Amino acid sequence: MLIALALLIAGLALLTVGADRLVLSAARVSTRLGLSPILIGALVIGVGTSAPELLVSVVAALRGTLDLAVGNIVGSNVANLSLVVGSAAIISPVASRVETLRREGGLMMVGTLVFAFFAWNHLLSRPEGAILLAAMGVGVWLVIRWARADRRGAAEIEAEVAEMEGPIRSIPFEVTIGVVSIAATLAGAEMLVRGAKALADLLSLSDGFVGLTIVAVGTSLPELATALAAARRREGDLVVGNVLGSNMFNSLLVAGSAALAGPGALVGDFRFPLVAMVVVSVLAGVFARSGQRVVRLEGVALLAAFAILVVGLL
Repeated sequence: MLIALALLIAGLALLTVGADRLVLSAARVSTRLGLSPILIGALVIGVGTSAPELLVSVVAALRGTLDLAVGNIVGSNVANLSLVVGSAAIISPVASRVETLRREGGLMMVGTLVFAFFAWNHLLSRPEGAILLAAMGVGVWLVIRWARADRRGAAEIEAEVAEMEGPIRSIPFEVTIGVVSIAATLAGAEMLVRGAKALADLLSLSDGFVGLTIVAVGTSLPELATALAAARRREGDLVVGNVLGSNMFNSLLVAGSAALAGPGALVGDFRFPLVAMVVVSVLAGVFARSGQRVVRLEGVALLAAFAILVVGLL
């Protein structure tokens, strides 16, 4: 038990730190190479928000535990919209622009529904994975196009990228750090999956349950930390934008990659979690559209929804 917990905690820490440093190096190198800040924001930072989920799910799928991978995706999506947004709203009402909710929110909802449709029959195949990745490409193209046409949105992305740049010694140095970070994140993902699998076996829990709860919450901690910090600064649009982007990447990029890496049948019954994921997505959208902000009482309701999911899985 202690070894399983140690693997899980150490893997999560290594995964989080490594993924964060990988995104930083990638953003700095991309800036030095003259890439557009909008492109960096949409691709580098966007993928970075889902890097922990991506690596954990792909490693799990390669190890033949697709249930853990799907559980991680579904649980992370639910945690982002309930635990993350709910906690941020309790600190300060989370406001967002109508454009963000309509465009990025619409993409997130489409991605969530497509992923839920594919996973509904307890199977993820390689063709379905390819469709999800193709949809991801369309989604990124739309985000970049919208950002370039929206001066305010472009300015926000450029500011976010500028904050990440900082001092850069040289491209070779940042590339080296990036390679080391990739190795660290892969090692962290492997340790996390091994620890989660061992914990599931010891406690007679399903891989899906562990993925939906422990692993999902763990991989969502970076989003939670970012959201709480943004809420304290009253930057509600940053909270909403990061969550919507993360869920879109989880449903399309992460699920598609896992399906290509290790397609197969799901052992557990994911229908209740999939329904919960869609319901929470709709609920969070309704709260955000009403008055263009999520207030404290609605934040409490979202946290309650997360608790209901966990209890319903027991």
